[in-house]
Amino acid sequence: MPPLVGVICDFRSRNGMHSHRAGDEYVRAVRDGAGGLPFLIPVTDPPLDSAAILAKVDGLLFTGDQSNVAPRRYGGENRPMLLDEARDATSLALLRAAIAAGTPTLCICRGFQELNVALGGTLAPRVHEVPGRHDHREDETAPLDAQYAPAHAVTIAPGGILAGLLEAGEVMVNSLHHQGIATLAPGLFVEALAPDGLVEAVSLPAAKGFLLGVQWHPEWAFAADPVSRAIFAGFGAALPGG
Repeated sequence: MPPLVGVICDFRSRNGMHSHRAGDEYVRAVRDGAGGLPFLIPVTDPPLDSAAILAKVDGLLFTGDQSNVAPRRYGGENRPMLLDEARDATSLALLRAAIAAGTPTLCICRGFQELNVALGGTLAPRVHEVPGRHDHREDETAPLDAQYAPAHAVTIAPGGILAGLLEAGEVMVNSLHHQGIATLAPGLFVEALAPDGLVEAVSLPAAKGFLLGVQWHPEWAFAADPVSRAIFAGFGAALPGG
């Protein structure tokens, strides 16, 4: 039996119908890149019990999404934006429990932002409005392959997880986000920085298990990208039996 990897879902409502969903790219990357058996975790209200989830899974993947972590979760200003409060309630509690248990965990985009908030950090809801920061949003009018194409370099910090996985001090990544880290959570280590100084990847040196968060999307066409393959392979190696 391959290791069971819980993949966090998003909650959506349309025409009175509700659904829990996760992108196919995440599912395929877990299966083919990390060697795990993907298991979708719904974001119910009230949330599923974190301890019950952790008793069943061998690892966790916190996915990206268009929704934003609610500003009230980190003491931010309430502004009009797409929210997913059901996911916030599930993800933040589950992240803290997973870290305490040492469960191997990979956090991508929204998941990366959730990790920072779960540990006491804050977010900038619109990075492009912050003086000195670049515009990290994608061109939503472009084809998906263009939106997910490499957009800028990140500098890899020595001594971290990424430095151990990659044979490079700088790599190119895609960029499809408007939120970003404002204040880094206590204990997090900056694994990578964008040219404008924005934090692009983090880890937690004190964590008992594998814990990596990246702001970009390594799941997209991961098989064709050496950096993405290395990230998912590293995650897979940290899973029981990996």
